[in-house]
Formats: sequence, C-alpha cells, structure tokens
Amino acid sequence: MRQPTLFLMVGLPATGKTSAARRIEVERNALRLTKDEWVKALYGHENPPSASDVIEGRLNEIGLRALELGNDVVIDYGLWSRDERSALRQAAADRRARVEMHYFEVSPAEQRRRLDQRQAAEPDTTWPVSDQEVAEWADLIQIPTPGELDGSEPIDDPPTGFASWDEWRGHRWPPTVS
Repeated sequence: MRQPTLFLMVGLPATGKTSAARRIEVERNALRLTKDEWVKALYGHENPPSASDVIEGRLNEIGLRALELGNDVVIDYGLWSRDERSALRQAAADRRARVEMHYFEVSPAEQRRRLDQRQAAEPDTTWPVSDQEVAEWADLIQIPTPGELDGSEPIDDPPTGFASWDEWRGHRWPPTVS
C-alpha cells in the first residue's frame, strides 16, 4: 500500500498557502481541508474566534482519518505554532504517513497588496484584515526551522502537563464550542 502524505501549509494570510494547497489537491488527488472555506460556509460574514479552534480540530480529525484510509491530505490554515505542527507531525507518524511541510512568506507590502486584492475581487471568500492585525500576526508566528521543514529534526516532546500529542491536540482543538 502506498504511504499517504500529510501536507502542512504554514504561513500568514495571503502568502500563497491556499493557492499551493489547491495545486497539491489536483496534482496528488489529495483531500484539501481549508479552514476559511468552512468558516465562511458556517458563519458567513462572521469569523468567531471560538469556532475557529473547533473547526481546525474537526478538519484535523477528518484529515487524520483520510490518512488512515491511505489518502493524501492537505491541511491549509496557517499552523503558526511549532506545537501545532509537532502535534500533526506526530499524528501523521502514528498513522505511518509522510509529512511535507511548506512554509510561505512574502514581504509585508506584498501581503497587504494580496489582502486588498482578495478583499476587492472575492469579498465572499475572505474577511477584512487591518494593518494592526497583520503586524500582530507577524509577531505570533513561529517560523519553521529548516530541520522542521525537511523532516530531519525530531518531533518535540509534548508541552509540560501533557502525556502525549494526542492529549495536547484535544486541548488545543476542542471538540465543541464552549
């Protein structure tokens, strides 16, 4: 049986993650799980933070099940923290799947241009993003290391207080909106 691959799209908004995810989806006949599409379908013009983590968690579970069934999967929602990436790398390894991590970065000016262009051309697929939000997000992202990107770096241990990455995933991505 062919070893499935989990593709992780890492980066800030408007850096090219979804465009690349769509290409991989077609080229690899992969299941693409893009959070923004789900949030838009469920909440329209709203983007409630309380729902975001739950939707990401549900998409993770769908993706992990698809890996178990032998399908390639593309997770497309940023994965800004190393812990998120480590948890998904471990989950893929537990399912004997490969991981390909792709990091996307553009200059702040190019990101702003893309955000404005997307808002003007496809307002139903996105939300307005302020310069302040862009700056705050740039401070939050933990850029993947070269070893994380090429898979040569071992997966970190779960954070203190968690016995496993599965336990951490359940905490980070809760099953319901509270």
